[in-house]
Amino acid sequence: MSELRAILRNHMKEKLARDEVVASMTVRLSRSIEIAQIAQTAGFDTIYVDMEHNTLSIDTVCQICISAQQIGITPLVRVPANTPEYICRVLDGGAMGVITPHVRSAAEAKAMVDLVKFPPIGHRSAGGALSQYQYRSFPIAETNAAMNDATTLCVMVETLAAVENIDEIAGTNGVDLLLIGSNDLCGEMGITGQYDHPRLAEAFEKVIAAAKKHGKHVGVGGLAARDDLMAKFVKMGARYVSTGTDMAFLMSACRQRAAFVKGLG
Repeated sequence: MSELRAILRNHMKEKLARDEVVASMTVRLSRSIEIAQIAQTAGFDTIYVDMEHNTLSIDTVCQICISAQQIGITPLVRVPANTPEYICRVLDGGAMGVITPHVRSAAEAKAMVDLVKFPPIGHRSAGGALSQYQYRSFPIAETNAAMNDATTLCVMVETLAAVENIDEIAGTNGVDLLLIGSNDLCGEMGITGQYDHPRLAEAFEKVIAAAKKHGKHVGVGGLAARDDLMAKFVKMGARYVSTGTDMAFLMSACRQRAAFVKGLG
């Protein structure tokens, strides 16, 4: 392994390549870098900072990402819009990948590849020395190739159109991970909140089959309160699991401790 590739190791992608299950925590509440260390101590492999359903600034997001990089936690960012002003800036600022919402077709997936991956795979613009490789200088051809391998493009599958076009989306060169957004997908299907509905399971089956065909990976999203379904879909072949948000974890622990103390009386 070259010096650059050793610096750029994406431990999440390495685990997925070994067919291991990856545990992810979503960051929505925290505005400080401590959340990365908390995630590592808790045993998570990756965090994704959620800008889609949040008011976090790009600067705050990138500070969290850089702190995660330093301790081997893969930092991803879910962007609020699939546009260069978000995607390119969070990648240049420290993210090791992006989660792009509402991708519906292979053409849209290819547009994401163009923003996330450097030539010859995509058209990402060179941004100079980056935190991902410790602000050091390497030949640009070597840097582009290593960054393409290390950077994760995760497209969200959360629409009926995405499920219908999943074979073409999964076959798009440069797409690494397909994250099923169970909440929005159920809403589109007219079965909001019905996570046991067979149509959701059928969607997972179809996406997992397409991913296996094209050598890609599948993630489970939106089912943090359903351990049984997370286990079911992992058994089916999903390997990335979004386990819940920092806010939800804090609230759960707070409720338990408050209930315990109140029960003492």
